[in-house]
Amino acid sequence: MTARFGPFTLDSERRQLTHDAAGEIHLTPRAFDLLVLLVAEAPRVVRKSELHDRVWAGTFVSDATVVGVVKEIRRALDDRDRHAPLVRTAHGVGYAFAGAVDMRESHASAVSRWVVAGARRISLSEGENLIGRDPVATVCLDAPGISRRHARIVVVNGEALLEDLESKNGTTVGDVAVTAKVALHDGDCIKMGDVLLIYHASASGVSTQTIARQR
Repeated sequence: MTARFGPFTLDSERRQLTHDAAGEIHLTPRAFDLLVLLVAEAPRVVRKSELHDRVWAGTFVSDATVVGVVKEIRRALDDRDRHAPLVRTAHGVGYAFAGAVDMRESHASAVSRWVVAGARRISLSEGENLIGRDPVATVCLDAPGISRRHARIVVVNGEALLEDLESKNGTTVGDVAVTAKVALHDGDCIKMGDVLLIYHASASGVSTQTIARQR
């Protein structure tokens, strides 16, 4: 999904928020995922329970945490007009993106790639996708046996390459230890500690609205 609003462009596949004059604007992974969700659902009010399910799946999160992430988005968008905010608070209900949005299909990649970890489906973008316990990892796995920076999947030149980052407990694909970069194929089983990831790639695409990360 690519969305244009005011001077901003939001590209969910490339995981980039850019401003016409200022260039790329940094957002933490949670803030980016929440912004994607609100823009994709605009102008509908997304209830707090849905925000929790889709951005903080399987993890308890306080209202204060959500408010903090919303504040981060507002700072990034310079959203200071209380009478006409871009991100509107529906008190006691949830949040909505109130700006005029020009939605476009993203053509950054003809193939969508994602991994499945239990009930979670996590989209992979072009470039590096870090896997580990690090909160900023694309695939954040807070589980025993997982290193902070355990492995990475690099999507480049039409391939997805898996590399172990000298993790303590190693990485396997189909029970074979990963000792060098390994090209992944649809359906490959990746094991890290007690965690099993299933890699998928499809030309038919996968909804970016289902992006969810856990910490």
